[in-house]
Amino acid sequence: MGFSSISSFMGSQFQLKSCYQNHFHFVKNMDIQSSNFKFLKLHIQRKRVFVCKSSNEFIDFEARTSPNEVKKEIQKCYELIQKRGRGVVYLGSSRMGPGHPHYEKTLELGSEIANLLDCTTWTGVGPGLMDAVTKGALQVNKPVGGFKIGREAGEWTASNFHSYLPSETYLTCRFFSARKHGLVDAAVRCSASDRTAVIALPGGVGTLDEMFEILALIQLERIGSKLPVPFIVMNYDSFYSKLLAFLDDCEEWGTVSKGEVASLWKVFNRNSEALEYLREFYNIPHGRRNHGIG
Repeated sequence: MGFSSISSFMGSQFQLKSCYQNHFHFVKNMDIQSSNFKFLKLHIQRKRVFVCKSSNEFIDFEARTSPNEVKKEIQKCYELIQKRGRGVVYLGSSRMGPGHPHYEKTLELGSEIANLLDCTTWTGVGPGLMDAVTKGALQVNKPVGGFKIGREAGEWTASNFHSYLPSETYLTCRFFSARKHGLVDAAVRCSASDRTAVIALPGGVGTLDEMFEILALIQLERIGSKLPVPFIVMNYDSFYSKLLAFLDDCEEWGTVSKGEVASLWKVFNRNSEALEYLREFYNIPHGRRNHGIG
């Protein structure tokens, strides 16, 4: 449907009927020839929704037609975890690429932790800091796994495939909810011999979303109640200092208890601090890395 034909719908209200639900989408601020408004067009075609931001830019989304689709994708996430093994889940920016100082620090951290804990490195299989930890683990010949999403912040991905990882090591998710299930479950310890952790690296909105979701799950003892999972925040160059100050303000306002957040995670400025904490947490003697928990 072109913009010229859409103008015929103009009247007292603007509406498009979804082929899945009998409700209308009202969009204000339209700008179509005779109108001073800007129009956001929804075009439904064969289970795919195309959101038109301009006359030559279409964004392709796969429409969900049944909750069973999400359930099946969650099952695939669990199956991948069973194959690759639980381990350290990294959350971080997709925008800090090679050459950024945080990329270099993350590459080193990914390598050192994979070697120390001898476990799978799990990421969102994206660019930036996720790429850094993946490469770090591969450099020391440790397994990797991940849950990819079609789009990473800051760039559009035209392919569901990773540029260098074997396809059996990751799953491309249609649904964020399934991806989150996978990232959480990959860090859950099912036995005392499991060495896992959650590492929050510098990041933006997506990273904060995942950080606080996992933090809430730990706070409410949904995960880590029987076998605690280390949760580490890497405060490179004071990246998270203002966020931590805000959480201190939350204590003053009474929205969290004194010391509550600090008890749920550990904040470190340097890689060496995080490595030493994990070594002590899992009781790994110095000079002994890959031979079980002492």
